[in-house]
Amino acid sequence: MQTPDSRRELLFRFRGIPPIGTSVSLALQHLVAMIVGCVAPAIIIASAVGLGQSERVMLIQASLVMSAVCTVLQLFPIGKRFGSGLPVLLGVSFAYVPSMQAIAASGGGLSAIAGAMLVGGVVAVIVGIFVRKIRLLFPPVISGTVVFTIGLSLYPTAINYMAGGASNTLEAVTGKGLSEALAYGSWQNWLVACLTLAAVIVLNYKGKGICKLASILLGMLFGYVVAALFGMVSFADVADAAWFSLPRFMPFGISFDGSGCIAMGILFAINSIQAIGDFTATTVGGMNRDPSDNELQGGIIAYGVGNILSALFGGLPTATYSQNVGIVTTNKVVNRTVFTFAAGFLLLAGVSPKFAAILTTIPQCVLGGATVTVFSTIAMTGMKLIASQNLTSRNTTIVGLSAALGVGISQASASLSQFPEAVTMIFGKSPVVIATLMAVLLNLILPKEEK
Repeated sequence: MQTPDSRRELLFRFRGIPPIGTSVSLALQHLVAMIVGCVAPAIIIASAVGLGQSERVMLIQASLVMSAVCTVLQLFPIGKRFGSGLPVLLGVSFAYVPSMQAIAASGGGLSAIAGAMLVGGVVAVIVGIFVRKIRLLFPPVISGTVVFTIGLSLYPTAINYMAGGASNTLEAVTGKGLSEALAYGSWQNWLVACLTLAAVIVLNYKGKGICKLASILLGMLFGYVVAALFGMVSFADVADAAWFSLPRFMPFGISFDGSGCIAMGILFAINSIQAIGDFTATTVGGMNRDPSDNELQGGIIAYGVGNILSALFGGLPTATYSQNVGIVTTNKVVNRTVFTFAAGFLLLAGVSPKFAAILTTIPQCVLGGATVTVFSTIAMTGMKLIASQNLTSRNTTIVGLSAALGVGISQASASLSQFPEAVTMIFGKSPVVIATLMAVLLNLILPKEEK
């Protein structure tokens, strides 16, 4: 017969059923750490595509549900080659936002994003099958350069949101009968955004326990209240949303744009390799061992299949969440029950359009004030990866030149105007593609320095 102490010990083992109350509280801790990251990309892409209220709700709903599904695929592996069988959580990833914005700007909409996700998912499966050979092309200096560039590329999005969202011109908001406080660049937007940012920073550095862990979420709640005082929050569309609804099959359709598929395919290959880092950090920090080849291979294959399913059911691309890996390495809790509860909470949130509709009421300035800290963390994570290697002349050339060309060309995409439109789409819209290709190429051709 198991004693309470022996059941608590199961928290530090992958299998077994630990105390339910403790498991639920730990699962909520993981949920709080990831919920903003799951929702914010969907809101950003919904604005970029120009979705109506019902479609916005549908996109958020599907993204939450498919995050839960992708997590379960990892927690409960099928055989030795599908699923990692490791305590990880998957959610919608900011890494794909720049490329999805580029696809949206080209007029492809969500159907083209879904088509590119299907191709990307297949690419991830292929990477998983050949992961032992492909991972050699992505040492930490390459992975760090890619992550750093992703962070940099997201900064303009955060600033536009802090200013109120580029689509919210004075003419647009007054034409809809909305307050001028919502107009792009208004002092009210900047005040709310800065107060939200200040709240996040204070909670992150002065808070303890759940306040520190949930600093972004609590900061957003504070900013939300301030925005409501300025008349920026409207619940007019919430009443019409249903309480319960399941995601639909191909709700936005599927279409394939060659340039968008290539750009997303490259990004999926990169994130497949990045997942190795999260899998390794999880096992080393939480289980005191390195991941097995089967765990890595099964994890990446399931990551690819999960994103194929997400594309088919109207969700956005998912990836392993590093913030949740950080929780595992801190508290050493690796029991599958805890992570199953977390996935269950995501699923419950996703099947309620009412909950998703409430999330669409978050003013863009609040979202910008909170996510700018997320984007800065992404960039600095890349810098940490780069700094984990010796900053030799060779490595600084790889990082500096790759980031310069990637960010520079994307900021001046008109410089490619004399090339075919597909070239501009692949190389000129998102800095990640050029930065990745340059980093890999330079790593292969630059002579290694003698030790």
